[in-house]
Amino acid sequence: MGDVERKTVTVNLRFSPRMKELLRIAAEREHRTLSNMIETLVINYCESRGIPVEPGAKGASRAKKRTTTTTNE
Repeated sequence: MGDVERKTVTVNLRFSPRMKELLRIAAEREHRTLSNMIETLVINYCESRGIPVEPGAKGASRAKKRTTTTTNE
């Protein structure tokens, strides 16, 4: 493989059952997968704290495009 950049990497995370359920609910409301929801949360966090996010980072543009506001729930 050498210098070939991978498109994705595997990350193993451990969540409490409640945190996983909250993540599932949030992802469902945004029509996202769990992994895309985590990416979106991390990107939004970094952007709100002034941490540079690569322009081509996966999910960077989608994070803002797919965000919706639901008021009837």
